[in-house]
Amino acid sequence: MAEIAVETRKLSLWYGTFQALFDVDFRVKKGMITSLIGPSGCGKSTLLRTINRVNERLGYVRTRGTVEVMGEDILGEHVELARLRKEVGMVFQRPNPLPLSVRDNVLFSHRLHRGDTSVTKADEEDLVEDALRQVLLWDDVKDRLDRKATRLSLEEQQKLCIARLLPVKPTVLLMDEPTSALDPKATKALEELIWGLRGAYTILIVTHNMAQARRASEECAFMLMGKMMEVGPTDGLFLAPRLPETADYIEGRYG
Repeated sequence: MAEIAVETRKLSLWYGTFQALFDVDFRVKKGMITSLIGPSGCGKSTLLRTINRVNERLGYVRTRGTVEVMGEDILGEHVELARLRKEVGMVFQRPNPLPLSVRDNVLFSHRLHRGDTSVTKADEEDLVEDALRQVLLWDDVKDRLDRKATRLSLEEQQKLCIARLLPVKPTVLLMDEPTSALDPKATKALEELIWGLRGAYTILIVTHNMAQARRASEECAFMLMGKMMEVGPTDGLFLAPRLPETADYIEGRYG
C-alpha cells in the first residue's frame, strides 16, 4: 500500500462567513502526481493553499478538521510555518522570480532556511547546478547565472521558480495552474518536467485543462462546490467515472 504524504479529514474552511470547503476527505500518495480538477470556484486552489497554510495570510480565514503532511497535523499551534513551507513548496499560476540573479533566486530559500553558516561558495554552486539540472534548465542558463531572472522567458522563469524550492529538499510540491501563463510549447515542456520529478517529490497540481490532467497526473481528484466528489487513478476517473457529476464535468456538460 502506498505511503500517504498528505491527508485531510473533515476539512472545512471559511473566508469570513463564506464556506469554501465542506468536510473534505482527501489523500495524496507519496511520490505520485495528483491533479485537482473542477469548475472555477469549486475550492481547488483553496484546498491547495490550505496544505501549506498560505490562506491564513488573509487574516479572515477559519478552518476546522485535520490536515496532515507525512503524518504530522500541520494545523496545530505548535507548527512552525517556516518549517512547514520548507517541507511543502508552492508554485503559482504566473512565474514570480525575485528581482535577483538566476543564481540568487535558486539559493534564496536555501539561505533563508539553513541553520548553519558554514556552507562554502563551492557548496552553493553545487546546489545551484543540481537544482537547475533537475528542472532541465542548467544547459540553457549556465552561462547566464548572474543575469536578472526577470529577463528569462516565461517558461524559464517558471522552471526557475520550481528550482528555487529544491535546495531545501521539500517533500511536497503544490502547483496552482503552473502552465496557465505559458504557450503550448512551453506548457508541454513544463509537463514533461513535472512528470520527470515524480517519485522524488509528491506533486499536487491544480488544473482547468482536462487534457493536461490526463497527460500529467497519475491520480485525479474532482471537486464541486467545495466538496471532494471523486478520487482515483486518472485513466479510471476519465474513462469510467463513478458519479454523474464527474462525467458531466469531464465531458463538458457541467452547467
